[in-house]
Amino acid sequence: MDPVSLASAQDAEKAFYRAFAAQDLEAMMMIWADDDDIVCVHPMGARLQGRTAVLEGWSRLFGEDSALRFEIQPVQAFEEGLLSVRLVHEHILTAHASRARPPVIATNVYRLTPRGWRMILHHASPSPANARMLAGPAAPFYH
Repeated sequence: MDPVSLASAQDAEKAFYRAFAAQDLEAMMMIWADDDDIVCVHPMGARLQGRTAVLEGWSRLFGEDSALRFEIQPVQAFEEGLLSVRLVHEHILTAHASRARPPVIATNVYRLTPRGWRMILHHASPSPANARMLAGPAAPFYH
């Protein structure tokens, strides 16, 4: 993936969800900025800061061998200067489910870098309907 393919925040967001659905760790990390101030929070998960922590978080998530399919519903987007904030609902369908759960609410923040638009924050949390369905100890939510 070259910087031209991430010429806009929207391009970066599409690439993010393609990498996520494919569980392609290399493609996923190409979307993230190289900075140590990047942050990723998976639903019900801890705050992961820095490239190493973000890489390890995605590696664990992708290592669970569960195929995912996404339908992304844009909610709101703000872009000013070098930053783009995109609020979405992630409708996630797993290989073993016949229908998507209530959506995950996600905030994705991208920054324009010399290499194109790169992600600096992904923060996802269960929707109120999902939160009510959860019981017991926290588990990886995307599976």
